[in-house]
Amino acid sequence: MDLRLALYELAAEHRLDRERTRQLFGLAALNDEAPGAARWLPRGVAVLGAALGGLGVVLWIAANWDTLGRFGRFALLQGFVLAMCLGALWRPAARAPLGLLALLGIGALFAYFGQTYQTGADPWQLFALWAVLALPLCLAVRSDVTWAPWALVVMTAISLWVHAHTGHRWRVEPDDLGAHLAGWLAAAALTGALSPALKRYSGAGPWALRGAATLAIVMVTLTAIGGLFHRDVAPHYWLGLVLLAAAAAALALPRWFEIYVLSAVALGWNTLAVAGLARWLFDRPHHGDPIGSLLFLGVIAAALLAGTVSGVMRLSRRHGSAGGAA
Repeated sequence: MDLRLALYELAAEHRLDRERTRQLFGLAALNDEAPGAARWLPRGVAVLGAALGGLGVVLWIAANWDTLGRFGRFALLQGFVLAMCLGALWRPAARAPLGLLALLGIGALFAYFGQTYQTGADPWQLFALWAVLALPLCLAVRSDVTWAPWALVVMTAISLWVHAHTGHRWRVEPDDLGAHLAGWLAAAALTGALSPALKRYSGAGPWALRGAATLAIVMVTLTAIGGLFHRDVAPHYWLGLVLLAAAAAALALPRWFEIYVLSAVALGWNTLAVAGLARWLFDRPHHGDPIGSLLFLGVIAAALLAGTVSGVMRLSRRHGSAGGAA
């Protein structure tokens, strides 16, 4: 129901004049500024401006590629990073967006370095070096504005490392379990590093944690599904089921509860469970009527989803009331 439309209908029904209609809308607080808008809107605009500004610098260099010499390109990128870092140090109020610009500038600098010198390094090494050099910046800024994209850089480095150690192919083979498991553990370590348990050291907030957790869950889920649809089910599938179930059990505890991350983990586990059931149903030599199998699969998927949502909401109410009582 649209509250504003309902108020207009109420005003028309009772033939309220303009002044009384304005008072009615005032009582409903529809003309008031949204809560927190004065605090978050300028920050959001600043972050968006920083992201667009960083992209503009990269595109400007690309557009003037032929007119700038090698020294000029390096000097421009390095000067840009240095200027953004000094600006973040000088203006604490603009530290987050300027820190984001510096982080993007570091990435542009390494991209240009890799294109200029063709060192032969694997792409994951450049992303890893980018993450290492940007880590002090993120620790100094202490904001999700820098931690969230930094987590994306780290997860990209992890994914490319796994790709490099599986024959430079996006494959899921039983022999590649060690590389995939190392990638999963690295992704889990990144998520843990951005968790509230280490917030007093990192300053990372919920969006950095949620971003890292989402990428880690996507990595585990997609790899496990690749193992499921291997000729013979690869161990990745069963290990993915176990890891996501263990993560869900840990996140259900009051100390580690985070509703978004728990929901994402539960969705990943449900996806693997339904995919496994689908393979079992349709891999049988005589699986019977496919329409009936699809109907059964749909009913099980809906029941799993309903049970998961109910369980997550019950945990949210329980932990929320416990936190309020404390």
